[in-house]
Amino acid sequence: MELNLLVKALNIRNFENGLLDLFPKGLVKGTTHTCLGQETNAVGIISALNKDDIVVSNHRCHGHYLSHTDDYAGLLNEILGKENGVCGGIGGSQHLCFENKFYSNGILGGNTAMSAGMSYALKCKKSKKIVCLFIGDGTLGQGVLYETLNLIGKNKLPILIVVEDNDISQTTETKKVLPGKIENKVKSFEIQTLTLNYPNVFELNKSAKTI
Repeated sequence: MELNLLVKALNIRNFENGLLDLFPKGLVKGTTHTCLGQETNAVGIISALNKDDIVVSNHRCHGHYLSHTDDYAGLLNEILGKENGVCGGIGGSQHLCFENKFYSNGILGGNTAMSAGMSYALKCKKSKKIVCLFIGDGTLGQGVLYETLNLIGKNKLPILIVVEDNDISQTTETKKVLPGKIENKVKSFEIQTLTLNYPNVFELNKSAKTI
C-alpha cells in the first residue's frame, strides 16, 4: 500500500512535467496550472477517502483529479481540447466534472460555497459520503470563504477542508497579506482543525484516516 502511494505521486509528477513540455509547443488549449510539489498532498489525503466521496478542487486541480479518478487519458485529452476529454474538451485544465464525484472551479474561492451546498445536500439525505474541499492559502483573502465556513460550522456539515499552504499566492508571499495563523481562522467557526506537513505522503494518509 505504501509503495502504491509513492508510485501514484510519481505518476502525477510525470504527468505534470509532460504538460510543461506540451505547453510551449502550443498544444495545450488555454492556460494550465500544475500541482508540482503538492502531489503527495493530493495522494495522501484522497487515498484515505472512499471512492464515492466527492472531491471539489480549484484551478490547480490535476493531482486531485488523477488521485481520485485515475483518469489520465481523460484529463490529458481535456487539456488538449479534444472531444474525448473528460468534459468534451471544453472544460480545459481548470473546470472538470467526473461521474458526480469530482468537480473543479477555476475561480479563486468559487469552489467553497459550491462544496458547502453539496455537503448540506449529503447531510439532508443522511448519506455516509463526505465532501473533500481543496483550497490554497490565497483563498483566505476571499470573503466567500468565511461565509462558507460560517455555514459549515453552524450546520456541522460533512466536509473536509484541505488548505494547501505553500506560503505564496501567485506572486505574493502569504505572510505579507494574511495576519495570524490559518488554522485559527478556521477554529473560530468551531470547526475541528489539524495541521500537517504535507510532503510526507504516509503521514498524510495515516492522519487523514483518523479525521
